[in-house]
Amino acid sequence: MQTQYENDQQLLNATAIAVRQAADLLLQRFKPDARPADLPQLLTMIEDNDVAVTAQLRESLLALRPDVQWLDDEKSRGPLPAGEWWVADPAEGNVNHIHGTTEWAVTATLVRDNVPVLTVVAEPLAAKLYTAVRGGGAYLNGQPLHVSQKPSLAAALVSTGQATPGEGKLAYSKIGQSVTAMLEHALLVRMAVPATMQLVQVASGQLDAFWQHGNVLSGLVSGALLVTEAGGQITDWTGQPWTLSSPNFVASAPVMNGQLVAVLKNI
Repeated sequence: MQTQYENDQQLLNATAIAVRQAADLLLQRFKPDARPADLPQLLTMIEDNDVAVTAQLRESLLALRPDVQWLDDEKSRGPLPAGEWWVADPAEGNVNHIHGTTEWAVTATLVRDNVPVLTVVAEPLAAKLYTAVRGGGAYLNGQPLHVSQKPSLAAALVSTGQATPGEGKLAYSKIGQSVTAMLEHALLVRMAVPATMQLVQVASGQLDAFWQHGNVLSGLVSGALLVTEAGGQITDWTGQPWTLSSPNFVASAPVMNGQLVAVLKNI
């Protein structure tokens, strides 16, 4: 009898093909000189990308596992009902894509009973494919990933971002306070979207940490699994283990988690 890991590893390989094919479709739609003229055009371009890529991605993933439930609402927050779910984003970083910039991808994560167990993130413009299976490590184009080992936040490059537009004054206040606090402790602070594109850099050691107020599933589950499998630690702002119910999020190497929590816990 096969173990669950062996089953998940085989499913990961097939998932990678499906996600790569969807990413190729999104790449065909990419125009480096794209510049939306106003908000209505911007929203139309975002919707067009979502519609075009979702259909192919959903069909491919549900063909692999027809009994798995489907979630591609990029604003959805957890937890999910019991069972297996595909949590996908057909255009993660859609707003970057339609402005002709480079930080965008297609993602798909299998969540089993509210635990991410396998994920694929495809960046076709950079020819990068990130993969992870729970308990099996994290990889970029087949090469193992490892989080940064810097011991001090004073030498760290850290990042945050909005979970979604229009989050409200309370969320903006917490985001602003967290950035101000982090500026007093980290070497370099940046703010960017989407979360997944920051988290793959944490998993690869290019960024030392990422934090976010809010808990939008499609932006966090892929990166959470990649960072964990690359040797990192995922918690909320109080240092408790992160779950799909957590109100906020921190990802870093274990050695730096306590320093980040000390900065964020009272915000």
